[in-house]
Amino acid sequence: MSEHATPRINSARLTDYIGRSVRLTCKALAVNGDTAKVQASDGGEIIARLLPDVDITSQYIEIIGTVQDPSTIKMQACIDLGDNLDMKLVNDVVEFSHDPRFSNMFLH
Repeated sequence: MSEHATPRINSARLTDYIGRSVRLTCKALAVNGDTAKVQASDGGEIIARLLPDVDITSQYIEIIGTVQDPSTIKMQACIDLGDNLDMKLVNDVVEFSHDPRFSNMFLH
């Protein structure tokens, strides 16, 4: 099962997952054609390459996608998370999931 795991990341962890599928909870800042500028839970900005038929209508989304480089993720799926989300709490979950003391509780 772990071979299909999609770890939760923030912008600081992008470089650790280049070429791998991840989950990025983020705030949509701007959509321009087939790309969007998003803000990760740690405040860093990332470019998301969108699927052709995706319509981002909520402020917060979770992108499941492949990390292309240290600042870009290519979307495979998108989950609408609404307009009210505690991004500090999201970032705490991301960091806990990468902490060796808790890593056995999370799939990577």
